[in-house]
Amino acid sequence: MKFRKLGTTNLDVSVICLGTMTWGEQNTQKEAFEQMDYASEMGVNFFDTAELYPVPPGAKTYGRTEQMIGNWFKEKKNREKIVLATKVAGPRCNWIRGGENNFNEKNISAAIEGSLKRLKTDYIDLYQLHWPEREIAMFGQLNYDHNPDDNDWTGFEEVLDNLSELVKVGKIRCIGVSNETP
Repeated sequence: MKFRKLGTTNLDVSVICLGTMTWGEQNTQKEAFEQMDYASEMGVNFFDTAELYPVPPGAKTYGRTEQMIGNWFKEKKNREKIVLATKVAGPRCNWIRGGENNFNEKNISAAIEGSLKRLKTDYIDLYQLHWPEREIAMFGQLNYDHNPDDNDWTGFEEVLDNLSELVKVGKIRCIGVSNETP
């Protein structure tokens, strides 16, 4: 397996990352364990998940994928061998924290605590914002009309301050974005 640095961090990640977004909906825990075992045996050390997984997302399955990974960590006792990425849910998921899915301090703190509990770990290697708060063109949407008055979202500086605090206390090693636009 080949490895590369994750961005500008000191984390070495396999060039193949194990995606997990179907576990708990399309795949059972047994199948998830088999996939994680196989990936690990092949040298994959980078796993990606999200609090809203599995997909398609829904209230009944919310967090199930993270729970499966946490159960695997508990059984295998190998957390330190995996570079784990997860994501805080962005807007449009009204079953997560009562629909309060902006990236303010309260919601990011609640999200990270929930993920840590489900994943049965005390830190996340790469914590990402999953979809922007502000209105954007999504899923190849054409003819997007930007609304210059759309300001009902948490400012970037505040988001970075909130995430930086979680890095300082050791709950996150590094931060990133997922499904963001330039």
